[in-house]
Amino acid sequence: MAISTIDKELLKYFTQLDEPQKRSLLTMLKTFLKPAAEEVSVEAYNRELDEAMERISRGEFTSLETLEKEMQSW
Repeated sequence: MAISTIDKELLKYFTQLDEPQKRSLLTMLKTFLKPAAEEVSVEAYNRELDEAMERISRGEFTSLETLEKEMQSW
């Protein structure tokens, strides 16, 4: 199976990300693949929030200032 141009471009950018950025992007991409009608339980939602807060407390996030600097090179 041939790799499309957009697949190549996605791979190019994905490989430039650090691990926390890759995890964040992967989480976001997974939301696109979930059926729209799928409901999340309160427990699952709270668990996702707790996990996100843990990542933040470990410093695994991109600050607005860092993102703005990165955007200047796009």
